[in-house]
Amino acid sequence: MAYHHEEVDMENGFPISDGETLDGGAAGGHFMQFQGAAKVHARGLTFLECFNDDVYAHHRNENLYYPFASFQDWELASFLLSSTLSMAAIDHFLAIELIKALPLSYHMAKELRGRAELLPSGPKWQCRVISTEHPTKLPVHLYWRNPLDCIESLFNNPRFAKDIDLVPECIYTTAERTVRIYGEWMTGEAAWMMQSKLPASSTLLGVILSSDKTNIMNMTGGRVAHPLLISLANIKMSVRNKASSHTFLLTALLPITEFLHPVKRMQGVLEARLIHQCLDIILEPLKQAARIGRMMSDPAGNLRYCFTPLASYIVDTPEAAMLACVQGKTSPLTMASYKEFGDAFQHTPRTAKTTLTQLKSIKSTCDALDVEAFFATCEPYRLSGVADPFWCDWLFADPNQFLTPEALHHWHRESYDHDVQWCIRIVGAEEFDFRFSVLQPLITFRHFKQGISTLKQVTGRAQRDIQHYLVAVIANAAPPGVVIAVRALMDFRYLSQAVTIDGTQCQKILDALKTFHDHKHEIITHGGRRGAKSKNILDNWYIPKLKMMQSVMPSIYQVGSLIQWSADTTERAHITLIKDPAESTNNQDYDPQICRYLDHVEKCRYFHTMTSIAEQSHMHTATVGDDLDDGVNDDEEADEAGDLQAAISDFWGTERVVLNFFKKAELASLSTTVPRPLRTFVVGSTAIHLNFDPSLRRQAIDDVAEKFCLPDLRAALADYIQWEGQTVQNLHKLTGQRQASQNADLPFKHLNIWFKVCVQQMPRHSGSALLPALMVNASPPDANWKYGRYDAAIFTVDSTKRWPASGLKGHVVVEVRLIMLPVSPPGRTLPWAARFLTYVQRLDIVPQQHGSVLERTTQMHVLKRAMHAGVMPFRDILPLDQLRSFTHIIPRFGPVADTRLTPQNSSKFAQSFFLNKYIDKDFYQIISESNTAA
Repeated sequence: MAYHHEEVDMENGFPISDGETLDGGAAGGHFMQFQGAAKVHARGLTFLECFNDDVYAHHRNENLYYPFASFQDWELASFLLSSTLSMAAIDHFLAIELIKALPLSYHMAKELRGRAELLPSGPKWQCRVISTEHPTKLPVHLYWRNPLDCIESLFNNPRFAKDIDLVPECIYTTAERTVRIYGEWMTGEAAWMMQSKLPASSTLLGVILSSDKTNIMNMTGGRVAHPLLISLANIKMSVRNKASSHTFLLTALLPITEFLHPVKRMQGVLEARLIHQCLDIILEPLKQAARIGRMMSDPAGNLRYCFTPLASYIVDTPEAAMLACVQGKTSPLTMASYKEFGDAFQHTPRTAKTTLTQLKSIKSTCDALDVEAFFATCEPYRLSGVADPFWCDWLFADPNQFLTPEALHHWHRESYDHDVQWCIRIVGAEEFDFRFSVLQPLITFRHFKQGISTLKQVTGRAQRDIQHYLVAVIANAAPPGVVIAVRALMDFRYLSQAVTIDGTQCQKILDALKTFHDHKHEIITHGGRRGAKSKNILDNWYIPKLKMMQSVMPSIYQVGSLIQWSADTTERAHITLIKDPAESTNNQDYDPQICRYLDHVEKCRYFHTMTSIAEQSHMHTATVGDDLDDGVNDDEEADEAGDLQAAISDFWGTERVVLNFFKKAELASLSTTVPRPLRTFVVGSTAIHLNFDPSLRRQAIDDVAEKFCLPDLRAALADYIQWEGQTVQNLHKLTGQRQASQNADLPFKHLNIWFKVCVQQMPRHSGSALLPALMVNASPPDANWKYGRYDAAIFTVDSTKRWPASGLKGHVVVEVRLIMLPVSPPGRTLPWAARFLTYVQRLDIVPQQHGSVLERTTQMHVLKRAMHAGVMPFRDILPLDQLRSFTHIIPRFGPVADTRLTPQNSSKFAQSFFLNKYIDKDFYQIISESNTAA
C-alpha cells in the first residue's frame, strides 16, 4: 500500500521517506501529518560529538582507543567485559602464559574494570534506601538510573537514525479519508491527541515501560528480580521488537521485600504500595519532561523540544491489576468484576479520573496509613489499597490506555491455558494427542511426536506452534459448536497480530469475538470448562484474559497495532539484562553486581559505536582531502552510511540471521560467472532457491520414474514438451488427459534431481522483518519414509493473477512429487535444460454447502486429490518458476482417527485435507483477504 504525503512540514535533517509502502490489506493509501510538529530549534550534539566532549577526549587524539593501548587491547577487553566470566575466571584467563605475552594494558580483572570505568558513560546507576511506613524484614534498596537519560540515549543513538518516527499521522485507505489504518504508535489517536495539547513545534517521545518478576537463575533457591525496562515508542516496531537491537534498557531493579505485618493480605497491599512509591521516584524526571519538556539531540545532532508521555506499559494480567490499583478478579481496563468477564460487550472504561476520584473520596473518610481500614474502605470500589498511584501526576497517563493488551500473556497463554484444555477434555487426551503425533513433520515447524496433553513448562513459542494445528486437529472430533468457538478465538488472535490494521480488519476482529460469544455455551455443554483441581464443570466465564479481548479494538484505535507491545521482546531482555549478568556474580547481593555488569557492557557498546563513527569520519576526511570544491556524491555518502551502520550493527548483538534469497538472487543475476540456469531466482514476490548440486545427478528418466513411483513420468514430460513448443517460457496449465504414450521418445535421456526447494516470501508490510524461507520436500521413498516425503505448495496457472494479491484465484494447490532439470545430450543445448521442472499431484477444492468454498466450522478450504475419471491421479509437469508459496495440508481425520496412521503415512492415506491457513500469519492474512474478496 503506497502512502501519499499531505500537509507535511518538516525541517533539517530528519526527512520523511516519500512513497513509503505499507500493506494494510486495502487498495490505495493516503495520510496527513500533524502540521508544525517536531521542529528543529537549534544545533545540538551528535553521538560522536558527545564522545569528543568526554573528559578524556584529548587522549584520543593520539590513541582513539584510550584508555586501552590499541585496538587489539580494546578488543580483548570488550570481550572479557561483555562475557559472563567472574573476576576469578578473568584473572585465571589473564594468567595464561600465552595471554601474558600479549602487549596488554591490564593483567588482572581489577585493572581491567578500572580501565572500563574510564570509558565514556551512559546513564549512571545510583542506589537509594527507601523509607517505608511499615517495618520490613530487611532495609529496602532501590537501584535505578535516570529514565530520561535512558530515553535520550535511545533518541540520540545513530543506530536508530533511520527508524524513528517523530510526527503523528493519520493514515487512510483512500483519499476520501473514510477508513483509517493503524500501525506504528504514531498512527494511533493517542499520539495525535497528545501532540495537539503540546506547545507548537514540540517533539513527542512516547515512553514504553515493562516490569515483571523473573527468576534470576534456575539454581539459586528461588531468587527473584523485578526489573523495570524502558524503551522509545517512536522507534519503528520492526526494529524495536528485535532483541538484538537492544532497544529495551534496564532503568531500575524494583525492590522485592517482605513486610512484617501480621495479616498476609496486608503484606500484599504494602508491597504494591512500595512498587508505586518506587515508580514515582524513578519516573519523576519523565513526568517533569512530560509537563515542561526538555531539549534533546536527535541522531543527526538537531536539538528538539521533547515531551515524554507514557505510551505503553507492557505487563502480564496480575501486574496490570497492581498498576491500575484494582484488586484481583477485577478488570484493570474496565469497571467489570469477575462475574462479568464473560459478557459479550465492552464495559465502561476504568479511566484514571474514575480511580483518582474514588481514591479521593476514600481518603476523605479514612487515613491511608491505617492500611487495614483503608483497604476495607477500598473494597466496595474493588480497589487494591494503593493510596497514591505512580501515574496520578503524569501528563496524559491513563491506565485504560497505557495498559495495552499483550499478545504473549493475554492471547497465546490464554490459548494454551483455556482453549487447548477445553479441546483435550472434549476430544479426549488420547485421541487429541494421537492426532497431533501423526501429522507429517515440517521443516522449521515443531512436530509434537508425543502429543501435547502432557507438555510441561510450555513456552510462548510452543503455544504458538500448537495454534498452527489446533483448529484442523479437532475438526469432526469435537462438536461443531465447539470447533466454531475455538476457531473464532484463533481468528481473533491471528487478526489482532497484524502489523497494520484497517477498518475491514477491525470489523473482522469484532465479528470473530462475537462468533465466540455466540457459541461459547457449547464448550460448557460438552464439559470443556472444568475446575483445575475439582474437575467439576464450571458454568461461568471468570477468565480475566477473556475480558481483556474486549479492549483490543479500543486499544488499537489509541496506540496502533498491538503486536508491537508484545512481551516477547521484554521476556527475552530479561535473559540478557538479568539472567546472563547474574552468572558473573558471586551469587550474593545480586542487584549491585548486575548493575555494574550492565554498566560495563553498555560502555563497551557505546565505545564501539563511537570509535566506528570516528574511524569512518577519519577515512572520509582522508578520501576527500583538500578537494573542497567537489560536491559530495550521494551514492558514495549512502555507501559510507551503510558501511557505518553495518559496523555498528555488527557489535550491537548477534542477530539471528535470516537468509535473504532475494538479495542472493539479485547478486546471482548480475554475475557473469554463475552457471545457468540460476539456482536462486525471484518470481514476483517469491524467491526460490535450490542447492547448487543436485541430490541425484544424471539419472536415467526411467530410473527416476521407478525410484519415485511415477509410472507416467516419461509421458508427462513428452506432453509438456509438446504443449510448450520451442519457447519454453509459456505459463503452463494443468491440462488434463495424458496424450503421449508411456514409451514416448524424448530429446534428453537424463535428469538432475533435487529433493527440496526453499521458498521465501516478501513481507507484506513495509519495514517488517524478512520472513524465513520455508522448505518444500519432494524426496523419494526410503527406509524412514516408505511412501516418500512430499509437501504441498501453491503454483500459479493464470498469467492475469498475481500472488499474493489474487489469493487462490488463478492458482492451484499441489503436492510436489519431483523437482528436476533435463540434462542436454553432449554437444547440444536444449531449450528445456534452462528451466527447472516439477512433477505435481493436483489437489482440488471441494465445494461446501450453499455454494461456499469454506467448511462451515473451521472456515478452511477442504481439498481432495484430483483424479482422471475417478481412477487415475491427476498429475502433470509444472515449471518451478510458477511456484508461488509453501503451504500446509492437514488430513481430515473424521470423528476418530485411524490408529494405523503414522507421521510418515498420514498424508499418503488421507482421502481429504484441510488447507491449513493457520500455519503462518502472513499466509493466514492472504487466504482470509481472498475469501473476503470472493
